[in-house]
Amino acid sequence: MERTIFVTGGAGFIGSHVIRRFVESYPECQVVNIDALTYAGNLENLKDLENAPNYTFVRADIVNEDEMLSLFEKYRPDGVIHLAAESHVDRSITFPLDFVRTNVLGTVNLLNVARKTWNEDFEGKRFHHVSTDEVYGSLGKTGFFTEETKYDPHSPYSASKAASDHFVRAYADTYGLPVVLTNCSNNYGPNHFPEKLIPLMIHNIIHEKPLPVYGDGNYTRDWLYVVDHARAIDLVFHKGKDRECYNIGGFNEWKNIDLVRLLCKQMDEKLKKEPGTSEKLIAFVKDRPGHDLRYAIDASKINKELGWNPSVTFEEGLSKTIDWYLENKEWLENVTSGAYQEYYKEQYS
Repeated sequence: MERTIFVTGGAGFIGSHVIRRFVESYPECQVVNIDALTYAGNLENLKDLENAPNYTFVRADIVNEDEMLSLFEKYRPDGVIHLAAESHVDRSITFPLDFVRTNVLGTVNLLNVARKTWNEDFEGKRFHHVSTDEVYGSLGKTGFFTEETKYDPHSPYSASKAASDHFVRAYADTYGLPVVLTNCSNNYGPNHFPEKLIPLMIHNIIHEKPLPVYGDGNYTRDWLYVVDHARAIDLVFHKGKDRECYNIGGFNEWKNIDLVRLLCKQMDEKLKKEPGTSEKLIAFVKDRPGHDLRYAIDASKINKELGWNPSVTFEEGLSKTIDWYLENKEWLENVTSGAYQEYYKEQYS
């Protein structure tokens, strides 16, 4: 193999799509998936790649220094695409220390191990840190997040990601580590764990359960199809400039309530239900603390420098996403059993 690339969190939602893209697009590269397989990590996401000659899975925790040193010394990676993270805002409000542990300590541990193993011989090396637009805080009714927007996190999740971003930049400035950062908007698509809005609504419509919408439903998000995000990560990892940050957004702003209504409409059509059937399941629930009003990404930098654009409209991407869940009901049932059910009751009762 010409190169070895580590992908942390590769059994998760975004990570599994990144793994698939790299394994299929770069047969000359050994892709090593490092994942602790917590509740949101699912190897079924990559079942079709299990026997690929350039794919390896290793169960390990990025916070464990000995495990990471052993893996770096064994495989001698040329690059790291770091996606492993606790990522659900609601869960961060309940368990903030879990987010500090994984998102901050885990990232710093990886940075230390990469620096030690590469022994400051950084030629041909790259550490790609994948982050979120939530580090920027909340927007009013106008404006967009750019790469120069001041950080203003409002939840334990976004604070932990902001801290990890700062450490990545600090290691570039202090030790010369070759890094790139990407900050993305809300992802959606196949394999998404159903604690997040879109797969949660799809699951509940299938089972004719209430569709919980926070507050008045007017919170606005920019939605990015996960396959397009994986393509953007590929571009930045290979062609982005060292120490640069690239915002990745879908140019798809939707209020939560409008999104849910569109999803209900498409689900009714696909399930051959009477129009308006699923919309009757919408139930407004108590708002969560520190809820940001609006996120919107200006993705012009990655467009101008690397030629990236979203490949689908939101309506097209949502339709593809619904089709995948309807065709993979067994996957959905498998991930919504056990401990998740207890969490769901606690969060949305």
